[in-house]
Amino acid sequence: MEIEKSKLEGAFLIKPRVFKDTRGFFIEAYNAQKFKEATGIEVDFIQDNESGSFKGSLRGLHFQKPPYTQAKLVRVIKGVVQDVIVDIRSSSPTFGQWESYILSEDNKHQLFIPRGFAHAFLTLSEFGIFNYKIDNMYHPPSDSGIKWDDPELAIKWEMHTANLLLSQKDASLQSFREYAKKPDFE
Repeated sequence: MEIEKSKLEGAFLIKPRVFKDTRGFFIEAYNAQKFKEATGIEVDFIQDNESGSFKGSLRGLHFQKPPYTQAKLVRVIKGVVQDVIVDIRSSSPTFGQWESYILSEDNKHQLFIPRGFAHAFLTLSEFGIFNYKIDNMYHPPSDSGIKWDDPELAIKWEMHTANLLLSQKDASLQSFREYAKKPDFE
């Protein structure tokens, strides 16, 4: 397993070893001990979630407010997605910065997203299955987010955004400027 630090503190790209033969492949998708040794982070994942999305579906930028924040370990089981994280910790030197990764069934890369980040993904393939582990339960009153097309963040999406498939909730999220006036994370 190869683990690369993101430019955003606390986030990591994980590249598992893939063992292939004539039958197919095998990967160790997660190993708590190896992850802790490589990152210094101990996380207790309590729930696995999975979503299926059609091409052009954008989900996010989501986060939960404290004390219901969530760390996530995300990966793609089928298809290809652009995964985007934004540091929303006001005391962080990378506050308001974002990074983007291509996660796919072929590259088998995973992304560890620490608490204090907003998260989104855009399905680039005809259909994608996205899996994520979380370390805290979903708490609807703490659910929040930032607009995916915020001009201050200026995220560069990997496909034309005119006809994206968005939920009503995601289409009406707050701007980054509104969030920054009263941030939820220090």
